[in-house]
Amino acid sequence: MAQPSRLAFIGNSLPRRCGIATFTTDLQQAIAAADTCIVAMTDHGHAYDYPAAVRLQVKDDRIEDYVHAADCLNAGQFDVVSLQHEFGIFGGEAGGHIIALLSRLTMPIVTTLHTVLSEPTPMQRVVLNRVIELSSRVVVMAEQGRELLRRVYAVPADKVEVIAHGIPDVAFVEPDKAKSKLGFAGRPVILTFGLLSPSKGIEVMIDAMPSILKSRADAVYVVLGATHPNLVRDQGEAYRESLLDRVRDRGVEDNVVLLDQFVDRATLLDFIAMCDVYVTPYLNEAQMTSGTLAYSFGLGKAVVSTRYWHARELLAEGRGILVPFGDAEAIGREITGLLTDDVRRQAMRRRAYATSRSMTWPRTAERYLAVFARAQRVRRFRVIAQPDRFEPSGDGLAAPELELGHFLSMCDDTGLFQHAVHSVPDRSHGYCIDDNARALLVACALNTPHDPRLPEPLTARLAAFVQHAWNPDTKRFRNFMSFDRRWLEDSGSEDSHGRTLWALGECARGDASPSRRRWATALFAEALPTVEGFRSPRAWAFALLGLDGYCAVVPEDTLAERVRHDLAERLMAILAAVETRDWVWFEEGLAYDNARLSQALIVTGMATGSLSFVDAGLRTLHWLMALQTTPAGVFRPVGSDSFGDKRTAPQPFDQQPLEAAAAISACLAAWRADDDAEWKAGAARAFAWFLGGNDLSLSLVDPETGSCRDGLHPDRLNENRGGESVVSYLLGLSEIRQIARLSEGRAKFVPRLA
Repeated sequence: MAQPSRLAFIGNSLPRRCGIATFTTDLQQAIAAADTCIVAMTDHGHAYDYPAAVRLQVKDDRIEDYVHAADCLNAGQFDVVSLQHEFGIFGGEAGGHIIALLSRLTMPIVTTLHTVLSEPTPMQRVVLNRVIELSSRVVVMAEQGRELLRRVYAVPADKVEVIAHGIPDVAFVEPDKAKSKLGFAGRPVILTFGLLSPSKGIEVMIDAMPSILKSRADAVYVVLGATHPNLVRDQGEAYRESLLDRVRDRGVEDNVVLLDQFVDRATLLDFIAMCDVYVTPYLNEAQMTSGTLAYSFGLGKAVVSTRYWHARELLAEGRGILVPFGDAEAIGREITGLLTDDVRRQAMRRRAYATSRSMTWPRTAERYLAVFARAQRVRRFRVIAQPDRFEPSGDGLAAPELELGHFLSMCDDTGLFQHAVHSVPDRSHGYCIDDNARALLVACALNTPHDPRLPEPLTARLAAFVQHAWNPDTKRFRNFMSFDRRWLEDSGSEDSHGRTLWALGECARGDASPSRRRWATALFAEALPTVEGFRSPRAWAFALLGLDGYCAVVPEDTLAERVRHDLAERLMAILAAVETRDWVWFEEGLAYDNARLSQALIVTGMATGSLSFVDAGLRTLHWLMALQTTPAGVFRPVGSDSFGDKRTAPQPFDQQPLEAAAAISACLAAWRADDDAEWKAGAARAFAWFLGGNDLSLSLVDPETGSCRDGLHPDRLNENRGGESVVSYLLGLSEIRQIARLSEGRAKFVPRLA
């Protein structure tokens, strides 16, 4: 994967005293192999002696500085811009001035969100939505951030990366040497560091000291950090004085040391090294990121913390101790326990150190570089545009509401039934993994704030069906199951295996449950190697669609990357062998789910930076959609009567929902790749087929229940409404609704910059 060579970081920079400045500087220095620079935000009324890496500074209240910075970055032909976003460091209402810079940039933007608000003000929401829209990728440092972006801001899962806060790569050491160096030899040391402000909960820790001293009278609590500059500007040192008064009131003057210092990195590492217990008694649950927590955890310290979001994730499963907010008694009890139990404290230290090795700055830099490279690849294929509002059909037909009644009626405590007699589930045909995998895709597609989610027990049941279908002896998924839960074969078809991988890949990327995402990732990795022996082009295509999700989550899996490239090359090879001027396709005939082959090449090319894959996908899809459009402009999918016919015009019947859903997905993938309005029009035609835009002018859908008929015969509808049909309709509808929302949001947004 080619790495970008010129990178610009926008954020605060040392020697400005704040966590964003430290992070920006550390990240820029960690990516030392590239040509990097920093555009530093300078707060009103201050001046800093910036290092050489800062080539430009922006005074936060001067809108013309933001515009000038954009012009300089464009002129410098930087490959990628990395924005460090925090509302408080940019000027304008809710930090809106930064939009003036971002909206003028000609290179891809990767934004790291250091705060994600669960209850933003209206203007904070507007600004952050605009920042996200202008960004090719968004990085957060905790899973909670990803969940909030999905739930509160409707950000697609595949746009968000979770990269932990970086930490120094230093050896695991005992604290004695550092204690002697800093004047605390022989004493148990509790440490908190960082800029002081009332939200840090230092008062609570001071209140806990008397109970700790009952067991360890020689313990000392060291608070290392200058008062936050904004607090000093508004109140002077009144807050620090209040802490000193509290120390005197509690009678712990000999055991609490407040060091008014903002130290360099080497000194900071000495202070962390000397402590026996690190404590973050923060008072705000919504703390998304804590650099101080990450550093101390990464140096192998026993940590006691309140249950804010970052701490809950980092310290889970015994990697640290979590206590309630504002509970001095609990903090005192847990710290006392650690200071009086050397074995437990050492075990916790070693667990933290071992777990944190993937967070070191060199490893963190590698992950950022991979994200930068992906953002750069995608930008080659698509220039950001501001299209008009997308209507789901050429005649302005609005997408119906998403109703799940029929889908839910087609499910029982095993999974989704294959067939129905009219709208009544047909138990005699039992279940298949094909339909249950598609149903799991529906669950992931509906994981947005705008659509009704599937009930959690049902999504878990669909996942359980997939898990039960896996046959570890054959390394294949079983397909057909009778109503009495007997598998009818040891191995299903190649296509059903590939389709299940597709569902697992999307589940790994976008499921609502972090635990289920981890399950899907593991099962995908176990089931993927089998595909290398498959001969079915559709199995290859389905697996490629799954690899698009899986590789976004596990970019370091070299086997998956190799298989992805190999499967795409296989599709390219059969296309080269069959394609002629008049027959632009992969096979001698057309069958089912045709558009998925084109879609697989488009999304794979977009993800891997292969323009040849994208071109082949667009070329074949253009030919297929022309073949599936009548002279009157109606979508006419390849009918099942002509499946397998060689190089002949396809028969128009029987038409099936599966083909319309595939055409919608493929056209929208093509639109994302080259931004041609032709593709949105093609998706709209294919979706209109469900609602009566077809050869018989009959709607296949009952909008009140969400049921979908199984197909279109030459003279009538197929009144049966089975599992494949309803999931095809729901998948198509969810995509149309998503694109309509995105397009509408772009058309309506008017930035307010001053």
